Amino acid sequence: MNVLIIEDEAAAARRLERFLITLEPETHILETISSIDGSIKWLRTHNNPDLIFMDIQLEDGHSFEILNQVNISSHIIFITAFDEYAIKAFKYNSVDYLLKPLKEKELSVALNKYHALQTTKKEPIIDYKKLAETISGTSIEKPQRILLHIGSQIRMIEIKEIAFVYTEHKVVYATDFDGKRMPIDFSLDQFEEMTDSKIFFRINRQFIINIRAVDQMHVYSKSRVKLILKPFCSEETIVSTERSSHFKKWITGISNN
Repeated sequence: MNVLIIEDEAAAARRLERFLITLEPETHILETISSIDGSIKWLRTHNNPDLIFMDIQLEDGHSFEILNQVNISSHIIFITAFDEYAIKAFKYNSVDYLLKPLKEKELSVALNKYHALQTTKKEPIIDYKKLAETISGTSIEKPQRILLHIGSQIRMIEIKEIAFVYTEHKVVYATDFDGKRMPIDFSLDQFEEMTDSKIFFRINRQFIINIRAVDQMHVYSKSRVKLILKPFCSEETIVSTERSSHFKKWITGISNN
């Protein structure tokens, strides 16, 4: 089985590869690609693989753009960190999807479904371009506020008042514009997908920032950008090399999608 992985989270890609090799030892992973542009170029210059694992949210936008630009005959299993993201559309079109963090048992079920299709020589009758258009045109309501559990209390906070979100010792914290830090019950992937990409941007694996929190920008090594945030953040906030070009578009209001 020839497999293409489209995933921009290195740890998630490694986890998927490890599970695949365990479940399907003869799997041949052709490539792991982290961007829309890279995926489009690869698919245009290679034969379609047997199976594609496609993360929905990539470093340069939603992977549906790949479906809009390339004719794909492969079976696709979508991967998402946010369980309400277009799930109805996936079910309606009989497309498999997996939720992050990926679980070996759920991957096994998806692979069994794929093999069942192969055994019966029944290809999934899915118009991926139509699916992309349907999902892209669907209004997915973004939450305006989130609930925080602090001891026995429940506090509500407006998402637009969150200056930045980051991980520390495997705990995700949100800091508001008053400088108050609070633990939240969302992963960075989930927070990224539930917020407006024009307002929030993931600068690296650890940080998501609100555009209003950018106070200063400085040239850093390897084409990176170092940020000074407001309110003050004791952690280093440096835009990673692979996200720097997208950050510059984002900060100037140019869409990355």
